[in-house]
Parts: sequence; C-alpha cells; structure tokens
Amino acid sequence: MKAITFFFFSALIFTFPMTCPLCQSPHASHYHTDKKRDYFQCSRCELVYVGPAYLPSKEREKLEYDLHENSFEDVGYRKFLRKVLTPLTPYIDAHEPGTLKGLDFGCGPAPVLAAMLTEQGLQMSTYDPFYANTSDALSHTYNIVTCTEAIEHFHAPHKEWALLNSLLASKGILAIMTKRVLDKARFENWHYKNDITHVSFFSEATFRFLGQRDGLDVAFPADDVVLLKKI
Repeated sequence: MKAITFFFFSALIFTFPMTCPLCQSPHASHYHTDKKRDYFQCSRCELVYVGPAYLPSKEREKLEYDLHENSFEDVGYRKFLRKVLTPLTPYIDAHEPGTLKGLDFGCGPAPVLAAMLTEQGLQMSTYDPFYANTSDALSHTYNIVTCTEAIEHFHAPHKEWALLNSLLASKGILAIMTKRVLDKARFENWHYKNDITHVSFFSEATFRFLGQRDGLDVAFPADDVVLLKKI
C-alpha cells in the first residue's frame, strides 16, 4: 500500500495511505486521530481504516485472541451468536436437513457458531488463519458462509473480501456480524475502535457498495448483522 506523509500546522504528523485497502480507490481523507492511531476514510466505499503503520503483527494478534474465553458451554455467548443465526433460520428451514453446506470463516479457537449451525442440519466446515488454517476448507463453495466478529480484523480486506465472495455458491448467503460505523461524532468515543486488532471498520454504505459492485442482495436484519445473498 503506497503512502505519503502529511505535515499539519498543529504539528500532527501521520502517514496517509494512498490506496483504500478494500476497494483500492486512491481517494481518501483523514477521519479521526486518537492517542494511539490515525484513521482514514475511503471516499468511494466509505471504509474507515487505520494506516499500515498501525497494523499489529501476527504474534501480537494471536496474543490478543488467546485472551478470548468463548466456549461451547457459555450460554451468554450462544445467545450473542443467535443474533446472526436467527435471520438465517428461514433460509435453512427452506432446505432439507443435511443438504446445505456452511463455512464458519474466522471461527476462532472455539467454533461455537459452527456447532450451532450443525445442530440446525448444516454440513459445517471451519477456517481461521490462527486456529483452523486448513487450505481444504477454502477449496469448496458453500451455501452459507458466516464471518462473525472477524471482518474488522482484516488487514487486506480487498483480498479477504474476494476470498469470501469466491467461497459463496450461487444463491448462497454471506452472514457477517460486526459493529458498524455510524458517523464521525460517535466514532470519536466508540469503544470498538480501541481494540488494536480492529483495523477495518465497515458501515451500511460500505456493504451497499460491495453488494452493488459484486452482485449481492444486501439486508440488515439486526444491529451489527448484514446478510449478503449472491444473485
């Protein structure tokens, strides 16, 4: 990613990324600066993102992810995941049990959502670059691909989005759960941006852009949930 350094009269100095990491547009603007990072927004797809200098190393990422304590027995976590499972239920119920194939992309060390979808009759596979890095899972297409609390960690979202799109079968559904950017004023005090592993921030406008560009019907059935169906 090309970058250029800007110097401001306020003595702030930061490196301005020249290319959007999602849509590859060369047009972006400074969005916000806090004590730790600078944030930018693409003028085309409206992704908000941090500059390359703020992308954590894989080792640092892994340390953060290992702190997560999600488990199959955690009733609260299962309730949290039902937020994305519930809007998928009508699509699942319209098919015979065992006929749909699903992938939990970014499943983490405890693939609870995959287990819940298996209970719903899906043939589930899992993939995670840290905990389930198996290339075989990426060599198939799926009727349902889930990506919960993972897309905000994407360092090169143009590549990772293309991969997600390629994994989706015709008429398949990509179900994403991530907190969305609402506006600049609320972003300034948004706790979600304070996690150093959160580096790509999507909004409704970003998902609508991707849907129009890539031939996907877009729906927002719940806060933090978006369903994208391949046309």
